[in-house]
Amino acid sequence: MKLGARIFKTGIAIVLALLVADMLNFPNPVFAGIAAVFAIQPTIYRSYLTIIEQIQANLIGAALAVLLVLLFGHNILVVGLAAIIAILIILKLKLENTIGLALVTLIAIMEAPQDDFIQFSLIRFSTIMTGVFASFVVNLIFIPPKYETKLYHKIEDITEEILKWIRLSNRHSSDFHLLKKDFEKIRERLTKSEQLYLLYKEERNYFKTSDIAKSRKLVIYRQMISAARRSFEILKRLNRYENELNHLPEKLRASITEQLDCLLTYHEQQLLRFIGKMHTIQDNEHTNAVCLNRREMMNLFMDEINKSYNESDINTFHILHIFSAIFEYDEQLEHLDTLITSFQSYHKEENEVTVRETEEY
Repeated sequence: MKLGARIFKTGIAIVLALLVADMLNFPNPVFAGIAAVFAIQPTIYRSYLTIIEQIQANLIGAALAVLLVLLFGHNILVVGLAAIIAILIILKLKLENTIGLALVTLIAIMEAPQDDFIQFSLIRFSTIMTGVFASFVVNLIFIPPKYETKLYHKIEDITEEILKWIRLSNRHSSDFHLLKKDFEKIRERLTKSEQLYLLYKEERNYFKTSDIAKSRKLVIYRQMISAARRSFEILKRLNRYENELNHLPEKLRASITEQLDCLLTYHEQQLLRFIGKMHTIQDNEHTNAVCLNRREMMNLFMDEINKSYNESDINTFHILHIFSAIFEYDEQLEHLDTLITSFQSYHKEENEVTVRETEEY
């Protein structure tokens, strides 16, 4: 089990919240620690949004608690009624992520003693907001996230996994049951890559030039994920239509195998080019030139279709799904190549890729 930055930030935020609450002589500083747990976020931008939302939601919870206690007094049923009303209001305002802490605020205030109720309610509210602000400060200062490195390596790892399975499936060396089990894991990892992409997108820069350069990189990372998804689609179709592939003429099977090998190598080279591990564009162009272009692939497909039509072999038409996946994959890689070439050719002084060699994530 790996200890990530968010785990450490949570611990630091709890300690800071408890210390500040204790320094301010708040009774029950534990509420500040609880609030810090709810308010910690993976990025500074999300932390900023959270603090705005938490202020609104906690004000709603506190106001409802005070109002209902003044109207109906301290009663367990009143607490439940207040919680229901608070949840409905918060959902109406689309602040559903803040429901948990808002209810903590509500309950903490409604269980306050009758004497000096208003003053005690303000203290409880201030205690909880202390925890929220402590989390924001920790997010702002401690361990700033480096999501670009995490994102690149996540994309690189899942791409390598998919390409490995494609190579095995393309040569009929994969284990059907193991591959089926891995499908769901691959889907989950692709989803996590997209989540990391959103976290990286939310990271804020302090300089406008950095924002412009980051916007260019965001386009490339988005395309990397798209290319990985297209490669996964090829893997699924190779698995689904394995029997039809086995019954293709040997020459056509060999052409498909060579084309896929070429595209997989092309894909790997794009990832290396982006982080500067391949500087020679000529080598990349040579690799792409070895691949059949889409017109040549279409001619191969049409020849097989015409032959199958004459022989009334309907099953061969299923190969259309494999060819269409190859065409789409080729287009995605070509677009990725164009984006990386443009990125590395223009604004070189601004376009810096900050990807470390190794990263824990």
